[in-house]
Amino acid sequence: MYPRSYCQYPWHHPMHSNWHNNPWVNPWNQPYYHWNGNWDAYYRDIVLKDYGPYPFVVNIDQAAKQNNNYRTALWTGKHLQVTLMSINPGEDIGLEVHPTTDQFIRIEDGQGLVQMGDHKDQLDFHQNAYDGYAIMVPAGKWHNVINTGNKPLKVYTIYAPPEHPFGTIHETKAVAMASEAS
Repeated sequence: MYPRSYCQYPWHHPMHSNWHNNPWVNPWNQPYYHWNGNWDAYYRDIVLKDYGPYPFVVNIDQAAKQNNNYRTALWTGKHLQVTLMSINPGEDIGLEVHPTTDQFIRIEDGQGLVQMGDHKDQLDFHQNAYDGYAIMVPAGKWHNVINTGNKPLKVYTIYAPPEHPFGTIHETKAVAMASEAS
């Protein structure tokens, strides 16, 4: 019925269980999964929500590639935040600066052009980045990442300290810009 290497008992399968709602079984709010209908390499889809500030372990590559929102906060703690982003072809993260926040961006799928500079109108650093590339943005540095490929750019970003409110989900860039303006 199920591959023995996956689970010994079929009722432990995520399709047959609601273990994620049982605090005795899932005391630290670990990621729970939805059955995705086939026995591929990961077996199931991660439910994307903010799991912070509890201890947390996740396949970040899978989570980033699965995310279809412009921005989804995956974990928000006291000193650190992890968000997932999906940038459509030809679009960008948006030119921004974080005066007191260092930022780490990792590309999981796609390609982009990284721009940085000391002033909004003087982005003198330009670098192409691809799957597996990491981008470090120092606090106070203006920056942008433009999707130069033909498929969505899937990234995760780490802010230290957190940049967005707990549980942030922005379906589109327009929604994100509107929420930041208010």
